Amino acid sequence: MDNTHKVTFEYIEEIPVMIIEGDMTSEADSDVMKTYQKIKEKNAPKSMVINFEKTNYINSAGIATLINIIQDIGEIGGKISIAGLSTHFQKVMDIVGISDFVDIYNTDYDAIREIKAKK
Repeated sequence: MDNTHKVTFEYIEEIPVMIIEGDMTSEADSDVMKTYQKIKEKNAPKSMVINFEKTNYINSAGIATLINIIQDIGEIGGKISIAGLSTHFQKVMDIVGISDFVDIYNTDYDAIREIKAKK
């Protein structure tokens, strides 16, 4: 069975950016969490960007995974920034309340600029 998702990460100006492509469902959960653990083990970030620009779909399992990451970083005093939300995804984040706990930007670079300005 082909994966309906791809999860990668990169660093932009030393800030980790997780890129989620395709569908964020229960099938993506383990890949998202493995990628997050790699990022966390490398530098225990207090700031991280999650890019949803190429994400097609998110369901309740994907929302739960996202909440787990937000809570985990929050426990060390950090904060997640989200970039690249479509209008639909923005509404979903608002409805489920995630917008209250993350910073939302149009692009990774907007998020990085604000993260750097706050340091």
